[in-house]
Amino acid sequence: MRYLLKFSYDGTAYCGFQTQPGLLSIQECLENALTKINNGKKTTITSTGRTDKGVHALCQYGHADIDVNITEHKLKRAMNSNLPDDIHIIETFQVPDNFHARYDVKTKEYKYIINVGEYNPLERNYVFQYNYDLDVEAMADAIRVFLGTHDFRAFVTESKEKENCVRTIFRASIERKCDKIEITFKGDGFLRYQIRNMVGMLIQVGENKISTEDVERYLENKDRTTGGKTAPAEGLYLIDVEY
Repeated sequence: MRYLLKFSYDGTAYCGFQTQPGLLSIQECLENALTKINNGKKTTITSTGRTDKGVHALCQYGHADIDVNITEHKLKRAMNSNLPDDIHIIETFQVPDNFHARYDVKTKEYKYIINVGEYNPLERNYVFQYNYDLDVEAMADAIRVFLGTHDFRAFVTESKEKENCVRTIFRASIERKCDKIEITFKGDGFLRYQIRNMVGMLIQVGENKISTEDVERYLENKDRTTGGKTAPAEGLYLIDVEY
């Protein structure tokens, strides 16, 4: 039977979601728990996508095929009893065998949080400690450039010459809450480092180093090598996935 797992995690201690030899990953922890529940049969999980080292998730999904007869409630309880405290199964669903946790996704939503106030050591793994003021009004104007369907090649760190980098962003917003700036993107999918690179450029706008017009030109040039900073991982959260 195929099950869809909804889960959250603190990515601080992990190399990222995807399994990597010799490193601790979210995927490895989930699959170890699934394998134990599945009577020792090696069991893999297919997620909605990968998150990088240090990135967190409030809402992530993945599907797995399990041979044992187990209810959704008991699967949730069994998984959580076999997972570390920084990974938690929120809910489980039995789904059709042709359901795919990655390919059936309609939208993903991410949030990036920046502290522009005093350095906070307790939040250092969960909020980007920028600790200087930013021009939020200028950033709010520039973020509109990302709305709609574009080739986001300029915001992908690694070479993507042969990959389709066209994605659609349905919502892009920025809001200041006291000493925190929250940047939210909702789209049909995102490429590796895309959000962190877009945030990095928005920070440059907030520093009044570049303008909205510069962001437009950069997007149109489709060339990552012409500049741009990558925002740190710790401020980024996957907050919602829609099927």
